[in-house]
Amino acid sequence: MTSEIWLGLLSGIAFGFVIQRVGATNANKMARAHLMIDADIPRFMLMAVAISAVGLLGLQASGVGRILIIPTSLMATGIAGALFGIGWGLCGYCPGTIWAAAGEGRMDAVFALLGGLAGTAAFAHLHENLIPLLYGPTNVGQITLTDWVGRKPLAVAILAGVFSICIWAISMIWGRKKSAVHQ
Repeated sequence: MTSEIWLGLLSGIAFGFVIQRVGATNANKMARAHLMIDADIPRFMLMAVAISAVGLLGLQASGVGRILIIPTSLMATGIAGALFGIGWGLCGYCPGTIWAAAGEGRMDAVFALLGGLAGTAAFAHLHENLIPLLYGPTNVGQITLTDWVGRKPLAVAILAGVFSICIWAISMIWGRKKSAVHQ
């Protein structure tokens, strides 16, 4: 158990370092990404997911990694996605980057983090009452890409390929916008 804690701590520090270097702890840079002016953060995020998918496949193949697939609820996921997007748009941080930004001492991130923690506490308090309302009616069970294509390596290859195409497309489209802004 101790080695898992150290591994989590070290990987968290490494992730925090990387997101800080990419600029994801800077609300202005994040806003430029949302306005499709700066493509660095979206490219980084897509690359991180694609690399993580390959890494997770390797960890699972070696018997070290495990995943927990929770059932998909369309209503709960839709509401959560909307709240996530609204929060990110209002404060300029996602739940991962806000911790690193607060660690840098950015006061806007500290206040946004406090708001996020208050929202989390409210959700935790209401969770049992929300399950029958949000989860049950639109629960479609555990859905994975592997279920659709039949083989885990193929699913990872498809995911990595789609995300690679998205990274390329973001670079092409947003690169043109960036050039137009500077002219």
